[in-house]
Amino acid sequence: MSTTQTASLGRASLVTWYTLFALLSMAANLGAQKLSWWTYQGSFGILLSVCIGTGVGLVVKYVLDKAWIFRYEHRSVAHGIQTFARYVAMGLATTAIFWAMEFGAQALFHTEAARLTGGALGLALGYFAKYQLDKRFVFA
Repeated sequence: MSTTQTASLGRASLVTWYTLFALLSMAANLGAQKLSWWTYQGSFGILLSVCIGTGVGLVVKYVLDKAWIFRYEHRSVAHGIQTFARYVAMGLATTAIFWAMEFGAQALFHTEAARLTGGALGLALGYFAKYQLDKRFVFA
C-alpha cells in the first residue's frame, strides 16, 4: 500500500470516528436538553435546558476527542485543567454558532422540534470548525 493510500485510510478513519463522536455528543447534548425541559418548563426553561445540554455535550466530546481523536495525555493535573480551559475557550465561538441556530429556529417556528433541529444543525457546523481549532490550539 502506498503512503498516499495509508494516509487516506488514516484520514478516512479519523473523519469516521470524529463524526461518530460528534453524533454521540450531539445526542448527549440534545438528550440532556430534552430531559431538562421535561423536568422544568418554567421561566427561562429553554435557556436552562440549552445550557445544561451544552455542558453535557462539551464534557462528552472533550473526553472522546482527547482519548480517541488526538490521543492526548496530560503531563499533570494542572496541564489537564489548562487543556480543558483551552478546549472550552475554543468552543465559545462554535457554541455561538450552535446557539444562534437553535434560538433562531425557536424564534422562527416556536416549536421544540424546530429548536432541536436548529440545535442539531448548529452543532454539526460548529463541530466542523471546532476540529480545526482544537487541532491547532488545544491538542497541539
